[in-house]
Amino acid sequence: MFPIRDDNPRLHTSFATFTIIGLNVISWVWLQGFGVNPKLAESICRFGLIPGEFLGYLAPGTHVNMGGGFACIIQDKPDLFAPLTSMFMHGGWLHIIFNMWFLALFGDNVEDAMGYFRFIIFYLLCGFGAVAVQLFADPTSHLPMIGASGAIGGVMGAYALLYPRAPVHMLVFLGFFFFRIVVPAYFMLGYWFLLQVLSAMSTIDSKTGGVAFAAHVGGFLTGIILVKFFCNPRRLSACSSKKGTVSKLVKRIR
Repeated sequence: MFPIRDDNPRLHTSFATFTIIGLNVISWVWLQGFGVNPKLAESICRFGLIPGEFLGYLAPGTHVNMGGGFACIIQDKPDLFAPLTSMFMHGGWLHIIFNMWFLALFGDNVEDAMGYFRFIIFYLLCGFGAVAVQLFADPTSHLPMIGASGAIGGVMGAYALLYPRAPVHMLVFLGFFFFRIVVPAYFMLGYWFLLQVLSAMSTIDSKTGGVAFAAHVGGFLTGIILVKFFCNPRRLSACSSKKGTVSKLVKRIR
């Protein structure tokens, strides 16, 4: 299932969401060369986060094969900014497109409840929470960790608490066939979270790369924990006035 839109009116211009999307796009173009090597490999090695390097489990000088004749060389001192910079790196076009799509879809309404500055701090903390859980789950990994998915997972966790019954339009794919359904947000986001948990349990200690599912789980849980501390009471009051509109939309899916 893939979400295509939600019926949840936006009250304010999403400056923070647009800013974060813009920074990711600029990083993709400027630092990662539109995903073309050698800039892609160089950016992942320089700005990504390798758990074993960050926590000191890998010996300095160790070569981490990136494929295509490229390799990251483990440094003697970890980059303390890696948890931040890794959030703005991506591994391919689909990676950045899907991440920015989810952020645009769910970020605007969460920003509605928080405001510009609170949302940016919330987003970054969710990213750090995602990194922390991934480091705990696989501390000796030599695989670079990149992507905004963990922070966006936190946004999705906040959305699930703030707007649990907001209608979300989904495309459901069955082989070559697909159709559209409308489900409440708590169902779609709960389904997504369950997939991340099950996938994380099956991919811990993977040596071949892939998706950092534990980071998704960590980001989502961080968002659920932090959302009540970052909601702006005045903004939240305004958001609550949308309940009448949203409740009418929800009737269509009950």
